[in-house]
Amino acid sequence: MTSAAAALGTLPPAKPAPLKQDAAVIGLVGLAHGTSHFSHMLLAPLFPVFIRDFGLGFADVGLLMTVFFVISGIGQAASGFLVDRVGARPVLFAAISCFLAASLVASQATGYWGLMAVAVLAGIGNAPFHPCDFTILNQRVSNERLGHAFSVHGVTGSLGWALAPVFLVGITSLSDWRTAYYSAALLYLGVLALLWWQRDKLLTQVVVRAPAESGAPAGKDLDFLKLPVVWWCFAFFLLSTMTLAVVQSFVPSILQAVYGTSMEAATLTVSAYMLCSAVGMFVGGFVAVYGQRRQISSDTVLAWGMGLGALLMLLCATGWFGEVGTMVVLAITGFALGVAGPSRDLLIKRATPKGATGRVYGTVYSGLDVGFALSPLVFGVLMDHGWYAATLAGGAVVLALSAYAALGVGKRVAA
Repeated sequence: MTSAAAALGTLPPAKPAPLKQDAAVIGLVGLAHGTSHFSHMLLAPLFPVFIRDFGLGFADVGLLMTVFFVISGIGQAASGFLVDRVGARPVLFAAISCFLAASLVASQATGYWGLMAVAVLAGIGNAPFHPCDFTILNQRVSNERLGHAFSVHGVTGSLGWALAPVFLVGITSLSDWRTAYYSAALLYLGVLALLWWQRDKLLTQVVVRAPAESGAPAGKDLDFLKLPVVWWCFAFFLLSTMTLAVVQSFVPSILQAVYGTSMEAATLTVSAYMLCSAVGMFVGGFVAVYGQRRQISSDTVLAWGMGLGALLMLLCATGWFGEVGTMVVLAITGFALGVAGPSRDLLIKRATPKGATGRVYGTVYSGLDVGFALSPLVFGVLMDHGWYAATLAGGAVVLALSAYAALGVGKRVAA
């Protein structure tokens, strides 16, 4: 093993596990990841109800999401250390328990501060998911199936986003919003029970410290922060997420303002984007595995996907496609970025030092939360001025920068 490989924690290929065993691990982790994305939307779909019932403003409910992502981002970086110390499984169970508690608190909320407590609990619960998920997948799934594992992980996350509004709004329309949150609590309880029943498949190894390390663990634990590749990974996630936030937050308003698109059709465009992204992630699993076999670097696949997405979004900003064409091309953009998803996760795996999976994934994936928090502040200014084309073009530029960051990661992994 070369010194570079040793520094990156590269291990000799192990004997593949049976397909049934790998599939079970992938399915369980995917289910857990779906609950995490479901929880991103635990409050937002019912904002109109809270505004009506509690007399809140848009700034009030917007602050709930800011609190959620700030807590999640800080907690994600910190929870990686915990995962490396105690293992992924107990942290994962605690995280889902926080979602269960958040749903029960939501069902009893009588005002704004009750909703704020929900945002805090859900943010704490969301924080450990990426360190937990990727620690389990990297340790328990055969290397040649990791591309498919990361694909399923991404798909289930998108499905969690898609399910939450239908679940919460649907039950609210049939009964009331408190019943919807009771139902969400039952959903989390069912997921937690299933994961507990299959807990042997989620067990991970913990790196045992030498006695010399126990005297000053903090410095040793933070050594990975000295690696430039970690910060290139962080930059990639921050930049690419800013573009996703543009799509989720502003595309419906842009379509309505520029083309007079109905609210329903504009919202459907975002749903189509996420659905195409999920399909792209499924396809991307095969692309990632093919790339591994053909020795095509993950950063190359990732940069091509991000670059194509940036080009398509930039073309949408020109207005050349018209209303329907823009809606279709934006959906195709989601597919292009989805295809790149599994290669992204393989690249991060290559950049992870041995024994620091939780810490590295926690740190670099906290870029997601930072991106979600920054994007509305940056692009909201453009939207307030009515610069709709500039907002889309800005999202394209940021996405192109994320492609450059991906190549930067690949260059430093290969060095």
